[in-house]
Amino acid sequence: MQESNIIVSEEFRSSEMVGKDSHTHRKETNGLKRCLTLQKRKALITGAAGFIGSHLSERLLSDGWAVVGVDNFDNFYDPQIKRRNISTCLANRDFRLIEADIRDVEAMNAACEDGAEIIIHLAAKAGVRPSIAQPLLYADVNINGTITLLEAATKHRIDKFIFGSSSSVYGNNSKVPFAEDDNVDFPISPYAATKKAAELICHTYHHLHGISVTCLRFFTVYGPRQRPDLAIHKFARLIEHGKPVPVYGDGTMMRDFTYIDDIIDGTVAAIDRLVNTDQCKGQTGVGTVGFKVYNLGESRPITVNELVAELEKALGKKAARKYLPPQPGDVERTYADITKAARELGYNPTTPIETGLAKFVAWLRSTQVQQKSI
Repeated sequence: MQESNIIVSEEFRSSEMVGKDSHTHRKETNGLKRCLTLQKRKALITGAAGFIGSHLSERLLSDGWAVVGVDNFDNFYDPQIKRRNISTCLANRDFRLIEADIRDVEAMNAACEDGAEIIIHLAAKAGVRPSIAQPLLYADVNINGTITLLEAATKHRIDKFIFGSSSSVYGNNSKVPFAEDDNVDFPISPYAATKKAAELICHTYHHLHGISVTCLRFFTVYGPRQRPDLAIHKFARLIEHGKPVPVYGDGTMMRDFTYIDDIIDGTVAAIDRLVNTDQCKGQTGVGTVGFKVYNLGESRPITVNELVAELEKALGKKAARKYLPPQPGDVERTYADITKAARELGYNPTTPIETGLAKFVAWLRSTQVQQKSI
């Protein structure tokens, strides 16, 4: 295992000293205890330099949190892309980056010693199709890495944990839209199976150690900084360069594309629910939120053919389509039932696909990403 590297600014060190000298005041109002803390709240985010992780890190920093970010800058895609993702955070005095693998027991213990009150676990080996070629690696990172992090959380008494799961756990569910209480015992890719397994591990640690756990099943997230291997990013670059877009099957496969800002809003709502419920130890107790699962999606799926047509509009260019045989591991559709998230988190996605694609294309054309070789 590679030795972990820690990057931290002097300003962060200064703010840490201030935090150590702060204290918590308690008072009663109308018979209810409320906690008022002078110490800046701190979150530990794994996968902090990735697509979702970098957006979440920026959001929490802007909301006044201190953030400890963990990322190993895996070479699944160009690590320099991830370093650009995190560049704004690194300039912030309240951000600390730990370059480490989530399977590294010593590094995860060190990360959890830093005073975080909540862990948002987004790090994973990603991708359905690559997981078919490397199932052992995906199981090692996504399952063992999650256990390593939960062990560290338990040891350091961090009792709030959010796990970034995936809509892939639903497999080829015949019932639509997909609801959190649907049977998810039939994944069709190793990646999906590791996400389901990690959810079960999270429940185990909730049961044994009283950790309040929220699993967020993300549905086909897109937007600025999206991984270059994912459909919208890949298709847009191909259309820009006049190259054919690969469409697997007949193009009727459906996806519930969800814009990154809506995903971040939902994730922050889940964080708020955890920390505001358990904010005073001894008042509400450990584990009072329990174990929760939420779908975070747009709840308006479209076909791949419709996606390509919308990309043509956003780019102002026609696409050449190349139809290919269906790929193993690809589910026929994803479609989120967001009733539970709306009711309990106030989740309300507001970015339709047309608006989201326009924002994505504006970002793509403002960067040098599209100039990379395809």
